[in-house]
Amino acid sequence: MADPAYAAARDAAAHITRRLGDHDAVLVLGSGWAKVADALGTVEGSVPMPDLPGFPPPAVEGHSGMAHSVACGRHRVLVLAGRSHLYEGHEVTTVVHGVRAAVMSGCRAALLSNAAGSLNAAHGPGQPVLISDQLNLTGVNPMTGAGPPPDLPARFVDLTGLYSARLRAAAQKATPGLPEGVYAGLFGGPYETAAEIHMLRGMGADLVGMSTVLEAIAARHLGAEVFGVSLVTNLAAGMSDDRLDHEDVLATGAASIPALATLMASVVEAL
Repeated sequence: MADPAYAAARDAAAHITRRLGDHDAVLVLGSGWAKVADALGTVEGSVPMPDLPGFPPPAVEGHSGMAHSVACGRHRVLVLAGRSHLYEGHEVTTVVHGVRAAVMSGCRAALLSNAAGSLNAAHGPGQPVLISDQLNLTGVNPMTGAGPPPDLPARFVDLTGLYSARLRAAAQKATPGLPEGVYAGLFGGPYETAAEIHMLRGMGADLVGMSTVLEAIAARHLGAEVFGVSLVTNLAAGMSDDRLDHEDVLATGAASIPALATLMASVVEAL
């Protein structure tokens, strides 16, 4: 018996197409970046995400909870200005529902953004870092459960080269010198302890956050090309005397909107 989450995603995909049309890519916005949709191109339509089946209302400050259809050059992008997180109490199927629905509606690329802590002192607040690989340390993943229906790929998805080298190259061409790094996704809620940051550094992490890794797996499973970028909003615990605060995350995100829109537009152009 197939996991009912896929049927729910198909239903949501049909609603996306009916209400917003067809799209080449889905862009999931991190905390504080809701206004990127306006900076990316011409917004041709919008709906509240909770009006789409299976999308809970975003409850985290910095997520507007709107889905936008944006014309960006010769492509159309579905922009999700909000996401669900494990630490809100959501199941993994809810966390990946938006990306699954978008890909099932026809999006062939998933562009994922997030706010992250940096484990590299050279990459301070305001620095975009391209995600080259990930560590899923959430304790869950979207390929568990009853499994996909027979018309979809098997659950045993190859995650080698999960983050598209082609799309990273396009971003580097448009913005030379962008650093790249490995993103560690944790369950979230509290920020990490200094001891946990020390552990993550030993595991090869350059960035740490509370999202993205599950969405990337779900998008890759359905055949989408995956691109990821983290905006560094703080140095990780134990690396500075600054207090970790969500308001600082939102402020850094808001200040970076023009740069992120330019970066994402260059990636969209490469599709």
